[in-house]
Amino acid sequence: MLPQRHRMRTSAEFSHAFRSGIRTGRRNILISTAKNPGKTTQVGFIVSKAVGNAVTRNLVKRRLRELAAFTCAAHPEGYAIAVRALPASASASWDQLRRDYESALEATFAKLDLPQSKEKP
Repeated sequence: MLPQRHRMRTSAEFSHAFRSGIRTGRRNILISTAKNPGKTTQVGFIVSKAVGNAVTRNLVKRRLRELAAFTCAAHPEGYAIAVRALPASASASWDQLRRDYESALEATFAKLDLPQSKEKP
């Protein structure tokens, strides 16, 4: 289970992740990660009705919450992570969802850690 202090609740928190963050997508999910220095890592989920009925959406959310708990344990501070489930996630197995989540998250972390040059070629 994902502890309450690691959950994104307000639209301002989601906006920060989407507007200031690095976005990476896979077949089943889209992840936007922003740096949030000095604050607890927070994770939020967006699972729309396009994913499926309530039972399917809740299954996808439970799986994503479990994956996010591992992320918060590994990175307890410094990130705001917004996860959007795409319609394909409804039929994805646990392993497929886990691979997509881990791959997209590692890609956003790698992009965030790259130094940003201010000069344009």
